[in-house]
Amino acid sequence: MTNRVITIFAFTILTLLWITFGAALLFNRELLDAVWQSFRSWPLVIQIVVGLLVLPVALGLWIWQTSWPIWLRLILVVGLGLITIYMFFPRKTRSQPEVSSPKS
Repeated sequence: MTNRVITIFAFTILTLLWITFGAALLFNRELLDAVWQSFRSWPLVIQIVVGLLVLPVALGLWIWQTSWPIWLRLILVVGLGLITIYMFFPRKTRSQPEVSSPKS
């Protein structure tokens, strides 16, 4: 049960972060620049911890800040977002077969 709660929590947080990323990409690209600059201004230890916790989104921000062609950045960021949401989607786990107790 605890694993299920953690999975749902991680899926919810990452999905909300990607939705926010997409909204900023559509409506306010300067916000992405500001978030990246803010993230880069933090102490290195905090950057590492936060970067690992939200690795796909941090990678998406880094990709967006590169000087690559916009079509490539869009494909990579959208692909990364979709793959993240797909991989973190809470699936029903297979229950383990019950072991019957030996009869005396």
